[in-house]
Amino acid sequence: MFFFTLNSIINDVPYAIILLVWVYFVVMFISKKFYEFAVNHGFSEHSGTYFGRKVIHILAGGLVAILLPFLFHEPVLPLVLAAVLTIAVYIPHKTGKLYYWFQDPTNMYEVDFTIAWGLMAFFLWFLDKSFWLAVVPMLFMAWGDGVTGIVRNFRYRKRVKGWEGSLAMLITCLPIGAIAGWVGIISAVFATLAEKQKYIDDNLAVPLVTVVILVLAKFLFPAYLTF
Repeated sequence: MFFFTLNSIINDVPYAIILLVWVYFVVMFISKKFYEFAVNHGFSEHSGTYFGRKVIHILAGGLVAILLPFLFHEPVLPLVLAAVLTIAVYIPHKTGKLYYWFQDPTNMYEVDFTIAWGLMAFFLWFLDKSFWLAVVPMLFMAWGDGVTGIVRNFRYRKRVKGWEGSLAMLITCLPIGAIAGWVGIISAVFATLAEKQKYIDDNLAVPLVTVVILVLAKFLFPAYLTF
């Protein structure tokens, strides 16, 4: 049985190319400008790197995610794009030639981000071909975690799991979760708690917790989901 049609994939190609160019622009130029602005205004280089990474979360990962339901018919090209970006951010860690304005030599969390993004876009499509089942956890990971990181960086000027950031994430995630109905609102709360913990990269913990809740609801309590 063929799940995908060649014609639909071909129709998705122009959007994939445009969004890939946009992501490249965000990563190589916009995030770098934010890094430079932060460093030039008294933030440490580490804090500047953190700003650069969160800008990519919001303007690249989040923006592309919310466009999926409107532009794409199949999850093949989103998965391919995520795979290309995963390789692109993984290689610098192996060669030691990091993109200093968003990559931290002590972790590869941005690699986790692209992997999680791509897997959600692909596999959750089989349960919801509108893409929204994937978009909600993607936005928790991209916009929710992005906002919390920026708030904490302004407050502490380093990576600290302060309550201000958690509150900012909850405020950001609640309206996103509302897209999915009551289950989505509940998942927003649990996503915030998953981000707050310190043991697992939140680029893995946040989508994992959210996906489990939404998928269980899809099968057990479909009336409480809006898609």
